[in-house]
Amino acid sequence: MMAISDHDAYIVAAPEKFQPSLQRLRTILGHVLPDADEMVAYNMPGFMIDGTVVASYAAFSRQCGLYLQAEALSGHAEEIAAAGLKATKTGITFTPSRPIPEDLVERLVRASRTAAGV
Repeated sequence: MMAISDHDAYIVAAPEKFQPSLQRLRTILGHVLPDADEMVAYNMPGFMIDGTVVASYAAFSRQCGLYLQAEALSGHAEEIAAAGLKATKTGITFTPSRPIPEDLVERLVRASRTAAGV
């Protein structure tokens, strides 16, 4: 994927099968973080408040990812596992057939904001 300058361009350049999932995440993140600025860093779109990235997302060849502050993920590890999803220290991977439930995304993003102290 070439260097991307904004969220719209990123979503359009992503594999077509992931575009609805990415747009869904963008909408949820924008709703939960209305005072955040959209940004792109390391060729990945995200949401920043006061210079701190609170949440970002990406598409890969076989899955998508939601990236947050590590404390947000560790604090919701049981919910993530119960949803049948896999998490790393800073992210959750998912596919269109097994998306992250919207209410879990909202809780994770709020927890990430709190962990970021913004």
